Amino acid sequence: MPTESRASLPIIDHTPAPYDGPPKSEVLALRQQYLTPGLITYYRDPLLLVEGHMQYLWDETGKRYLDAFAGIVTVSVGHCHPDIVKKVQEQVGKLQHVTTIYLHPTIGEFGKKLAEHFPDGSGLTQTYFTNSGSEANEIAILSAREFTGNQEVISLRNGYHGGTQATMALTAHSTWKFKQNPTINVKNALAPYCYRCPYGLEYPSCGLKCAKDVENVIKYETSGQVAAFIAESIQGVGGAVTPPPGYFEIVYDIVRKAGGLCIADEVQSGFGRTGDHFWGFENYGVTPDMVTMAKGIGNGAPLGACTTRPEIAAMMKNRIHFNTYGGNPISMTQGLATLEVIDRDQIQQNAKTIGEHLKNRLLELQERHPLIGDVRGKGLMLGVELVRDRKTKEPANTEAADVMERTKERGLIIGKGGLFGNTLRIKPPMCLNKDDADFLVDTLDEVLLELKR
Repeated sequence: MPTESRASLPIIDHTPAPYDGPPKSEVLALRQQYLTPGLITYYRDPLLLVEGHMQYLWDETGKRYLDAFAGIVTVSVGHCHPDIVKKVQEQVGKLQHVTTIYLHPTIGEFGKKLAEHFPDGSGLTQTYFTNSGSEANEIAILSAREFTGNQEVISLRNGYHGGTQATMALTAHSTWKFKQNPTINVKNALAPYCYRCPYGLEYPSCGLKCAKDVENVIKYETSGQVAAFIAESIQGVGGAVTPPPGYFEIVYDIVRKAGGLCIADEVQSGFGRTGDHFWGFENYGVTPDMVTMAKGIGNGAPLGACTTRPEIAAMMKNRIHFNTYGGNPISMTQGLATLEVIDRDQIQQNAKTIGEHLKNRLLELQERHPLIGDVRGKGLMLGVELVRDRKTKEPANTEAADVMERTKERGLIIGKGGLFGNTLRIKPPMCLNKDDADFLVDTLDEVLLELKR
């Protein structure tokens, strides 16, 4: 590919409204003075984003960006999708809030349509709506403990499940765990991270030894009886780590023999993002006992959910449990409208088609750029791990940061992840088209060539 000129964003017919808000310096000053210092920002010069349309974003100067990170894998069908905006605007003008102690039609309609998207015979029919993925995972763990009568939970190293007390315990990344927040009755098994196999083996001759580690953890570090096993179908924050075929079949069998339930965390991998299937777990031929979700479920609305079988869902009757905003009419309207767009516009098929094209082009980049150690993922949930040496696999974290800075300058927003911050996370709105994908890869190619020089 010639690199004399920069790749150009695809031509579109949307013109952003002129920005008439406070200057970026004032926005930043207010944030620094009045908001928690725990808030982080990407980039040396933080982005002020003021408008979005489908897969694109604009800053206060009117500069356009291709959003290849989707608000951390949250915008599923496009920023400000017109059909969703219209329905939400109508709902806002009618009723903005009631709690679940009253009836409202949309929550039941949404629950029904969600149930229709689970595999036939799975029994996954009853949903508890929440505001976030952390809350959804809290509900799943609470339900599993009540249902099994056991307390201990198994999660995976390199996994991320939220920032609340219990979900921080499930998360196995030191960077996301506060040292004074106790981890109670949670054990972390080895991750199915083939590129950095903890045993130094290769798939498939490894015999999926990492899956069998779950049995050792249960035997040696628990009472032998567990409440649940929870895992992301593809590890998101961990850097798009994609388990090999057969992994979950082995683990689910081990966990169920130990009396536990199996929970699929689909916060990032659900709603067609992996392309071949609506849910990430379906890529592995397994059926979990509970599924947690958020992010793409609402295309940007603060919305999460835990879906399970009726006998497990009944555990929430053991005491009074209440979520004030779970089932909020506006959130339910946006969630239902998002699901309707996913079905109508064949969003899953687009994730498959464009995702395959994008991944193939990234694999071509890997052949030309030694900095790329691994390209992985499914559909439009992809990761590009950067290393300084392909033999030692030394993480190229500062280089990943440089790549992000340079792509931003060119109008491309990507994310990063992994324990070392050296994996580029490419997870755009699923309305991405082929021209967008080519711009994305061409831009990465240019940036990697610059770094090489």
